[in-house]
Amino acid sequence: MNPFNEKCRTLDRNFIPMKKMYPKSYNKERTSPYTKTRVILMNGTEFESAWFMHQFARHCDNEEILTALATVRRQEQQQQKRISCLKPINESILETTIGYEQLAVDLTAELARNERDENNIKALNFALLEDFDHLYRYANLLKTDKGMEADTLVGKMTEIMPGRPTIAEHRHPADDLKPHMNAEQADLYTKLVASTITAAEQQTMNYYMNIAQWYKNDLGRKLYAEIAMIEEAHVTQYESLKDPTMTWLEQWVLHEYCECWLYYSAFEDESDELIKKIWEEHFKMEVCHLKTAARLLKKYENTSYEKCVGNGEFPRLLKLGSNKDYIRKVLGSTVTLTADNTGGGMDYRDIKRITDGHRYFDYQKYMGDPERDPAHLVIAKAIEKLGKDYRYQDSEHPVRELRERTKDNVNLARTK
Repeated sequence: MNPFNEKCRTLDRNFIPMKKMYPKSYNKERTSPYTKTRVILMNGTEFESAWFMHQFARHCDNEEILTALATVRRQEQQQQKRISCLKPINESILETTIGYEQLAVDLTAELARNERDENNIKALNFALLEDFDHLYRYANLLKTDKGMEADTLVGKMTEIMPGRPTIAEHRHPADDLKPHMNAEQADLYTKLVASTITAAEQQTMNYYMNIAQWYKNDLGRKLYAEIAMIEEAHVTQYESLKDPTMTWLEQWVLHEYCECWLYYSAFEDESDELIKKIWEEHFKMEVCHLKTAARLLKKYENTSYEKCVGNGEFPRLLKLGSNKDYIRKVLGSTVTLTADNTGGGMDYRDIKRITDGHRYFDYQKYMGDPERDPAHLVIAKAIEKLGKDYRYQDSEHPVRELRERTKDNVNLARTK
């Protein structure tokens, strides 16, 4: 599939009528968990698009480009509102959160499994274990507060057990930065990976930033606030992988191409026929947006879209699904890593190999108090109420230190 070869409407005929902006919501009891995660992913993709184009507009004084940005942005906002309303009214904040974390886990694992760029793979695997732990923390909050078991929400497709403990994830922001790719040399899939995961993690960060105050008890509010800070770190890490030397117009072409790729992937992968039609309609809209950006790139910078996306042919499509074996492998081999950008490098090292005076330990003194840490207190509450923590796992945890179910480990990957 090459979106540049597809026919599309003219830009001014691309708006969504108001009557189509409020679709029929999915049924939370019967809908596939991966349909739910696709809804979250595409919602986040549209937010990223609108956010990017607003930033572009604030750094541009060309009337033709500004007009195109305003028009495309309005249509992207219509798409976002339509997708957002696919979530049913009777799905709670916490149930939706389980979907967010399942997406974070399985999207990250899927991208890493098919990536060839070592820098991207390391970043994906590192954050994967942290999102995996977040799923476990929220699942325990769901069990203690609502009496619901999250394994039914994830369709038993994603295991629910500890990852790198959330308390260990509080690092100095300087260590979240990673080397950026060279867009002219990077593989197209590598560029799409960085764009996709940045949008997805940003959506999670935004959701938690704005939802914490709406939770109905103090511990839940605190947990959302804590994990929102980890998602901020993840967005910092992922956005730093992208090439900042691309021009605004080049970035716009890549943004629109990534949306085309994601919508077409969603269309090919979707099991819900009503939602499948939405993905198809949005893909056709994005083809128009892509061609608009490419035309302006050629007109004002005399640069062909090939510089950004090659001949335009889609690489491997994104297919969301279970990644249990891959996650177990990453858990078993990298759970004790932390980020370390000292000494002139930007990498990940075992907690035991960083110096005693490392800024990680100083930052932990501010942020990592086990006695007050919300993520830890959620598990302590579950153990007190249930006799042991809540988990869904197919077999014994691959990390010996995380097998204990009557005591939360707050030292692994955090202390030497």
